[in-house]
Amino acid sequence: MSTAPLPRALGTTTLLLPCDGSPDALLALRHAIAAFHRGDVQTIHLLNVQPPFSAYVARHVDRRVLDDFRRERAREALAEARQLLDDAAVSYCLHTEVGDTARCIVDAARRLRCDRIVVGTGRKSALVRAFENSLTSRLLESSPIPVEVICGAPASALQRVGVPAGVGVGMAWLLVGGT
Repeated sequence: MSTAPLPRALGTTTLLLPCDGSPDALLALRHAIAAFHRGDVQTIHLLNVQPPFSAYVARHVDRRVLDDFRRERAREALAEARQLLDDAAVSYCLHTEVGDTARCIVDAARRLRCDRIVVGTGRKSALVRAFENSLTSRLLESSPIPVEVICGAPASALQRVGVPAGVGVGMAWLLVGGT
């Protein structure tokens, strides 16, 4: 007798789409909409994560005011995504959370029993990715749930050449200045 889980039926895939309203996030959403219309996806969970306020702000501002502010920011960030889903006649579940973005995404994907997390990202040079603390990198490192990355437009000339050159000059300056 086999104890392996039964394969899921076609079209029962559940996706979690983190969305901050950025062009990259909307690109991932368009990818998910196409998958929904092909019958590859049954459920889409749209998630916006708001950062927590500092202890100083939380101590001096009424909690209802902070909650209203977060709700408004989430509404604004999700407005275009919701319009795209509504125009495409795709049903979805809307979620908002407060906390560390990567942790909230992974926790929501587990809680909602998602099969994949779909994120959009801009194309950047390897050096830029090595120095930045990108959400995509954090998700790929921490998520037990598969993360599908949808790449956006190619990196700009500044990102491909300027940033690596600036890092190189800065490191050379540190080496020369430190001796």
